[in-house]
Amino acid sequence: MTKRTKRTILWSLLAVLVIVVGFLAYYFTAIYNQVDHFQKTGEDSPFYQVKPTETTKTPEPPKWEGTDRVNILLMGVDARGLKKGEIPRSDTMLVASLDPVTKRGYLFSIMRDTYVKVPEYGMNRINTAITHGPNTAMKTVSDLLGIPIQYYVYTDFQGFIELVDAIGGVDFYVEKDMHYTSKADNHEYDIDLKQGQQHLDGKTALQYVRFRHDALSDFSRTERQRNFLTAVANKMISTTSLLKLPAILEKVNPYIDTNLTINDMWKLANLGYSSKMIASEQIPPMSLLIEKNVGGAEVLGVKSDEELKAYVQEVFNRTEDTSTDEQNSGNDSHSTTNGSNSTPKIKNEAADTSSGP
Repeated sequence: MTKRTKRTILWSLLAVLVIVVGFLAYYFTAIYNQVDHFQKTGEDSPFYQVKPTETTKTPEPPKWEGTDRVNILLMGVDARGLKKGEIPRSDTMLVASLDPVTKRGYLFSIMRDTYVKVPEYGMNRINTAITHGPNTAMKTVSDLLGIPIQYYVYTDFQGFIELVDAIGGVDFYVEKDMHYTSKADNHEYDIDLKQGQQHLDGKTALQYVRFRHDALSDFSRTERQRNFLTAVANKMISTTSLLKLPAILEKVNPYIDTNLTINDMWKLANLGYSSKMIASEQIPPMSLLIEKNVGGAEVLGVKSDEELKAYVQEVFNRTEDTSTDEQNSGNDSHSTTNGSNSTPKIKNEAADTSSGP
């Protein structure tokens, strides 16, 4: 091999190295810049008009060392048609719990009509807590489940649409025909999905996770939401989506608010990637749920606050994977049902018109 050939190879390798380093620098800088703006301040925050009380004013986010269980409240709202500063009731409330020691994850979806004590605001549906700010919502959920809620992530459903579209949609099994129309809403919330395996984009995915016009109402909807979010997570960790991560984050950034720091997000991302989902549960479970009528409206009560807290701990103490192997095995399989969430005997028709269908 001549000296000239060796120099050519050397310069070629150096050029490739420069390109790779340059791409990585761009990639991580782009991610950092987007994630750094997830925490909204001033008028960029959806809660800038909320006046915190003494017990719910914004505290400094906890310093998570990555050794204790971390619990994150995920809230989805529909802010369409609202003025700036108006906060809608949460349409979706989930708690993601991650144990960094056992590398196990748990997902709880909270029925939005659950009737609870909202600190300093009295008894009401749990989906009203967010209207008083994220710290009130975290405290309300913490009191209900008996676990500390350290962080929150708040997003508009438009952000959900953008996320699903940004990852190229999701192949998912729709378990039955879903149809809903509303002239009163100028057909803005219409739903028209057919049973079977299909490709859902952002708008059709939103239709799927919001549908509740059947005999099981919110009981089946919360399970669908958990299953679909699992499919989204599977798609997100694929190689293609990871390469697109800066563009994905740019799309959803305007619709997200959180108290997570960049350092926390990095730790949680690593933990989430290495963790296994153990349980996906409805709160309250059917065994502890009672239907009540308050002021002429149907709400969901809890038979025993202490038994509910014990139930959450029982979920954490399970030693076997009981709920998600089937739905994870094919990335986008149809739903599974945990034994504790059996079919309710009575249809829930709780009156709540704050967030569409």
